[in-house]
Amino acid sequence: MKSKNIPQFDNEEQEREFWASNDSTEYIDWSSGERLIMPNLKPSVKTISLRLPETLLNDLKLLANKKDVPYQSLLKMFLAERVQKELRNLSRQTVEG
Repeated sequence: MKSKNIPQFDNEEQEREFWASNDSTEYIDWSSGERLIMPNLKPSVKTISLRLPETLLNDLKLLANKKDVPYQSLLKMFLAERVQKELRNLSRQTVEG
């Protein structure tokens, strides 16, 4: 049950700060929410610089060529898979420990 009114924000930064320090369940009745599919939504991305040994980069490009995908995409897939694996391991350790 929604009990508080969501304040008006002057900018996105104010809204971000507000939601970072307030519990949304005090403002939104999530039980009435509906699942929404947005097939054309693209995730936010940030460009970074990454220094790799040339041999690693060459091996990555070779693999990407064999899989017929751009090497940057293959690197993102590898990173995403490994990060998910590490997060699963971390949550298992937290539960067991």
